[in-house]
Amino acid sequence: MRLIETVAEFRAARTGLGELGLVPTMGYLHEGHLSLVARARAECVAVAASIFVNPTQFGPNEDLARYPRDLPRDLGLLEAAGVDLVFAPQPSEVYPPGFDTVIEVRGVTDVLEGAVRPGHFAGVATVVAKLFNIVQPTRAYFGQKDAQQSVVIRKLVRDLNLPVEVVVAPTVRETDGLALSSRNSYLTRGERAAAPAIYRALNAAKAQFEGGEREAEALRDAMRAVIAAEPLMRVDYVSVADADSLRELTRVEDRALASMAVRLGTTRLIDNLLLGG
Repeated sequence: MRLIETVAEFRAARTGLGELGLVPTMGYLHEGHLSLVARARAECVAVAASIFVNPTQFGPNEDLARYPRDLPRDLGLLEAAGVDLVFAPQPSEVYPPGFDTVIEVRGVTDVLEGAVRPGHFAGVATVVAKLFNIVQPTRAYFGQKDAQQSVVIRKLVRDLNLPVEVVVAPTVRETDGLALSSRNSYLTRGERAAAPAIYRALNAAKAQFEGGEREAEALRDAMRAVIAAEPLMRVDYVSVADADSLRELTRVEDRALASMAVRLGTTRLIDNLLLGG
């Protein structure tokens, strides 16, 4: 496995590798990331992973400074998983002096996470477009936990005719249902005990949907009721939206995305489940 820190070196290393799978990450890896690596390993001739805590997707009052980092640990995990190339640039390599270009994917970014975190998806779209241009992957692998991000990236690829297949893999969870996330490391013991209520809330909506309920507000109410019973949680949003446009629904006619963002102490967690389709 090769660790590469510059664009020029990565482009040289990429030459001749053929079909390449990319797993973009911000590091502090967990089994969710490694499941994406395993899928890329199974489907591609070679596998690259990126480790880059992207400053442009963090707001001024968010957790950029304290976001967990452990590069030596991450490199050990990636090598054991069979990754061929790791791209771990410094911010100045990705955003050199004079960098002024921003990519905005309109429509699907002004709701849900985009409404709560202005500018977040412009940072995501810009860095992903740069990674795709630098790495030139055949396929890129993302997790369903970040459902809106996946919708944004698929639209980015479609709108700009980028020659990349976007693969979205199922969310990997702890045994109690909590979606794996690097930010789970922030949780206190009490907060960690409360956190599975998020998954229970999503499953409450899913159970009602599978029982025949199609009124979106009733499904939202089912989620809110579970969260309201957990005193440590504060809701940012609870959503039942069209799975493609991400617009809130009045009634679920086909597929829908049930999602939420909650705060536990200083930690903000997101999760989702697809309904129907």
